[in-house]
Amino acid sequence: MNGRTYTAKHILVATGSWPRLPQIPGWELAITSNEAFHLEKLPERALVVGGGYVAVEFASIFHGMGVSTTLAYRGSRLLRGFDAEIGERLAEEMSRKGVDVRLNMDPLRLVKLGSQIEVLFRDDTVQNYGLVMFATGRKPSTKGLGLETAGVKLAEDGAVIVDQYSKSTVDSIYAIGDVTNRINLTPVATAEAMWLARTLFRDEPTPVDHALVPTAVFSNPNLATVGLTEGLARARFGAIDIYKTSFRALKLTLTEKNERTFMKLLVDRATQRVVGAHMIGPDAGEIIQGVAIAIKVGATKPQFDATIGIHPTVAEEFVTLREKAL
Repeated sequence: MNGRTYTAKHILVATGSWPRLPQIPGWELAITSNEAFHLEKLPERALVVGGGYVAVEFASIFHGMGVSTTLAYRGSRLLRGFDAEIGERLAEEMSRKGVDVRLNMDPLRLVKLGSQIEVLFRDDTVQNYGLVMFATGRKPSTKGLGLETAGVKLAEDGAVIVDQYSKSTVDSIYAIGDVTNRINLTPVATAEAMWLARTLFRDEPTPVDHALVPTAVFSNPNLATVGLTEGLARARFGAIDIYKTSFRALKLTLTEKNERTFMKLLVDRATQRVVGAHMIGPDAGEIIQGVAIAIKVGATKPQFDATIGIHPTVAEEFVTLREKAL
């Protein structure tokens, strides 16, 4: 820094990640989540490109603020990496609320036309928007740090390769958070920092624990999940039991809202241990946080069943599911 050399016993890299932009003609006309919070005014029409949690959250934000919003994703369902049924149902709920969800669709070209941006899509259709936002992934921020010169091994995407104690290939250099591209969530990075502090300064070697990390997507409607997806549960355990429900919350029956809540439990048939819980609906994150504790400590389906529900709540459905899905 300023031509000076600094030394330290331990060096921690926690530089995060940066939005990744598709290199299509006109890409520089679009914004990313970095600029979304600094808009001087809202457009009448907006296009959000992507199918991950950043994309669905910002599409929900724009739509909620009165912007006519299109969400375009090149894949066949939203939220790759989440339970497949969750992605499919979220698209249905967002469409029902008025977001124009276009799957198997992505832009090929952006052109500036006055105050508008003309977008050519894969199916040769053309639409004009006041704003285009790319939420098409993020890349670890390691460029220009000189890590490779120091002997730190990087993955193909630039992520710092670390062991279970967050140590890089250089003994004195550690890395946590998005720059390692493990589980890119703020509370996970915070936990990684705490585990590393114990390892380095308390003489308590503490490996990173990325098992059964709960997460929420603050889309409209909310979505939250903990544990395995149906696909991963089948691959790991073979025989599984699935319990799920879709319903209109009791509190909405006196309104004109048709929003539906969806819940799903995955159970290892051999041990009856609950290995996954997924939910779409109001306060999903608040509800799954409590369920996550039960799953983390290895609760079984009979133990869920033995728990008295709080009536009338949406959350009680997690302890009243009795019929297996076909």
